[in-house]
Amino acid sequence: MSISEDMRAEIEKELRFKTSRSGGKGGQNVNKVETKVELIFDITNSNAFTETEKSLLKSKLSNRITSDGIIKIISQSNRSQYLNKVDSSDKLFELIKIALKKVKKRKQIKLSQAEKEKRLQGKKKTAEKKSSRRFQIDKENY
Repeated sequence: MSISEDMRAEIEKELRFKTSRSGGKGGQNVNKVETKVELIFDITNSNAFTETEKSLLKSKLSNRITSDGIIKIISQSNRSQYLNKVDSSDKLFELIKIALKKVKKRKQIKLSQAEKEKRLQGKKKTAEKKSSRRFQIDKENY
């Protein structure tokens, strides 16, 4: 399932950002500009998703969600606060898109007897080849 523009706009309204000073590159900028961005999104209280979508998101993103149902994404790779905000929101939308994607059901196939036999013959051939490579002690002369 892809995220529609309406849903994306609804989610963007509910996003909260917290900024702080970032480490790393930036020279003198590092000490005075808050470029590190922490995106906070409350899935539990969101109006953008149905209850089934919320439960699906919580189960699929359980390793990224706090016990309160809040997802936090930190971005500090860029020197610009704006670019880090864009980066963190893109990460969130990508996670949501992956989590809401429906998994295709596996179709079980029935192998024919000939196919089963061919597979077993191949396995026997490989086993014989490998066993012939092994060093074997001659027990009669030992």
